[in-house]
Amino acid sequence: MLGNLLTVIAFLGILIFALFMRHQSRWMGTGWAIGICVLVFVSAGYRVWILRRTWRPQTQSTRAFVELWHKRVAARIRLLRISVYVSLGWIIFCAALTAANWTTIGQDVRAHPKDWVELLVACVLMQPVIWYWAAWLRRRKLAELNEVKKILDEMDGKSVP
Repeated sequence: MLGNLLTVIAFLGILIFALFMRHQSRWMGTGWAIGICVLVFVSAGYRVWILRRTWRPQTQSTRAFVELWHKRVAARIRLLRISVYVSLGWIIFCAALTAANWTTIGQDVRAHPKDWVELLVACVLMQPVIWYWAAWLRRRKLAELNEVKKILDEMDGKSVP
């Protein structure tokens, strides 16, 4: 529940930022706004796709709720796996797009390309932090998945070592 609430808050915040960017600069603001909106809608769509069938249990039984827990944990692990690649891919895409179009972008931002290198370096240095956090959260979710599997095995009557 908290994850979904935070996702909605981030979604709305990014859309507000996109609208702000659209009004800040002439033509570049529109491009940024469209790019951000596409990224947000694709990300939200992928999240909904991964979390499908994890909203409510099939029946009102203990086993159904444990199976739902299992589905939710497995879905979170899939989301973590793709988030690492998306974060790196997004930085590479933005850096390449900025480098290819600097003559046009430079007129609007009125800055030298060296000024943007600091931002690129900061984004690249944030990647290990993102990866460490994702690895930490993945370890937690894998431990939770093992716990859920033990509970399901106990419910099936299998012996658990």
